[in-house]
Amino acid sequence: MKTCKILIVDDELSIIEVLKRLLVKENYSVSTSLDGNEALSKLKEEVFDLMITDVRLPGIDGLSLLKQARELQSHLAVIVMTAYADVDNAVLAMKNGAFDYITKPFKFDEILLTIQRALSYEDALAENEVLRSRLGATRHFELLVGDSAPMMNVYRLIEKVAKTNSTVLIRGESGTGKELVAKAIHSSSPRHSEEFVTINCAALPETLLESELFGYVKGAFTGASYNKKGLFELAHNGTIMLDEISTMPLSMQSKLLRVLQEKEIRRVGGTASIPVDARVVAATNENLEKKISDGTFREDLYYRISVIPVEIPPLRERKSDIPLLIAHFLEIFGRENNRAVDITRQAIEVLSEQSWPGNVRELENMLKRLATLCENNLIKLDDIPSSMRKN
Repeated sequence: MKTCKILIVDDELSIIEVLKRLLVKENYSVSTSLDGNEALSKLKEEVFDLMITDVRLPGIDGLSLLKQARELQSHLAVIVMTAYADVDNAVLAMKNGAFDYITKPFKFDEILLTIQRALSYEDALAENEVLRSRLGATRHFELLVGDSAPMMNVYRLIEKVAKTNSTVLIRGESGTGKELVAKAIHSSSPRHSEEFVTINCAALPETLLESELFGYVKGAFTGASYNKKGLFELAHNGTIMLDEISTMPLSMQSKLLRVLQEKEIRRVGGTASIPVDARVVAATNENLEKKISDGTFREDLYYRISVIPVEIPPLRERKSDIPLLIAHFLEIFGRENNRAVDITRQAIEVLSEQSWPGNVRELENMLKRLATLCENNLIKLDDIPSSMRKN
């Protein structure tokens, strides 16, 4: 385990000696300086994790030292010591980058707690900066995140599939990001400038599903007061995603099969056939082979939609991607809420150990919750539910 290096700067030798004994006892590596100029020289020669400095110093004062120290070592945590009469200067120091201040005479448990918090915070900032840099280098197809071997296989398949017009069947558990993969296929294809439309086949009863997919003519049923285009027409020359296709009723499956074979649709209540050229991407979290054997899914439709199958790995099979996903979701949260939130390494490690049965969607919802409720814009180990910390 890394030994944290602390620089103590104070013109009172007694303060320095007391602090040094305390911190060495806590297994910190400690250097000391009696004035600002000497401290600055040490900062130029050696990297520290934390600096504890008095506001009033001979040579360079504490505020000037703080400014130059942060310029030399951007991730240096700084705690300012001050007498009660100088609290205004301490507050000014915090505005200029100090993590916190303590007043003299200080309590040992108070300063130890402040040091732990400061080191944890600066460590999180450094860790998150690395993650954000790595995230920028590994983000694929806009919103797909991860550089694990399973995801690299998915990316390679998307690149190959996107160049064709073949139907695609995306398979994966709930929450794995099947719609994001479908969008990536569309955006990387020659159809990218046309419409991408999606429908959840499980969300609508059969009658509404048919009119949504194929449209209807005026007078087809009560309330049909005008002609309406269906999603297949809207996706002409583009892509249509049929999510949860396994839930589609058998009667609708036969109509979909006809559309795939003939490349034309007929609106509900209409007699005219309308040519459509829409690339079909289907998605399911169910075992279609079992549904075929149960007689609830057409075998001929299965072979039509699964020309190119794409398997999305569950999150438990690509845990190395979790830190990147955490950075990704916190970046989105910060953008949407105008509030940057960081996370400690310990919290990342605990989240990375979870099995996440709800996959990426469950992780995203957890990060939103943690980011909303955390204090000081930092997600710490204690913010994570205790049930997760026991794993």
